[in-house]
Amino acid sequence: MSNVNLAIVYYSSTGTNYKMAKWAEEGAKEAGAAVKVLKVPELAPQEAIESNPAWKAHLEETSDVPEVSLDDLEWADAIIFSMPTRFGNVPAQMKQFLDTTGGLWFNGKLANKAVSAMTSAQNPHGGQEQTILALYITMYHWGAIVAAPGYTDGSIFAAGGNPYGTSVSVDQDGNMKEDVEAAIKYQAKRTISVAEWIKNGNQ
Repeated sequence: MSNVNLAIVYYSSTGTNYKMAKWAEEGAKEAGAAVKVLKVPELAPQEAIESNPAWKAHLEETSDVPEVSLDDLEWADAIIFSMPTRFGNVPAQMKQFLDTTGGLWFNGKLANKAVSAMTSAQNPHGGQEQTILALYITMYHWGAIVAAPGYTDGSIFAAGGNPYGTSVSVDQDGNMKEDVEAAIKYQAKRTISVAEWIKNGNQ
């Protein structure tokens, strides 16, 4: 049984990153971690959501998923972020939440947490690597320890070979083009391992 608390913080409009977050949850629980799956608040206007049936349906289907709070970040020893790319950058919904963490950062409450990230786009060169690296910039300011998967397991290659974090391309119907489930579960387990090393080393 792990002594690690993991927060999986995601943003998903039509469900891809929610599914990725749930796979990460499965992998982390297999590693014995205590896990919370949490969404960031939706900022898009209702008319934009209403114009996309898949977006509206996913929002309704996940209405019971709790929204992330600053207390959740303080509770966590490790954090996995999952979000789509928006023009090669972090979605506004995720960025807005990150921008509220200044108080925790100022008080050193985010330092030395193990963090990792995942993303999705419509094609393999749609800004996936850049989105993960953009998120990691904030993590470096926190003083967190980035637990990227690197090329430390064969599942990374099978999922497309992104060493910064698992990424997937999605077709027009929302179907994932690569098989990333094993890579995501491995990334979650690796993040838990790094968090254990940090936590046990501090005791």
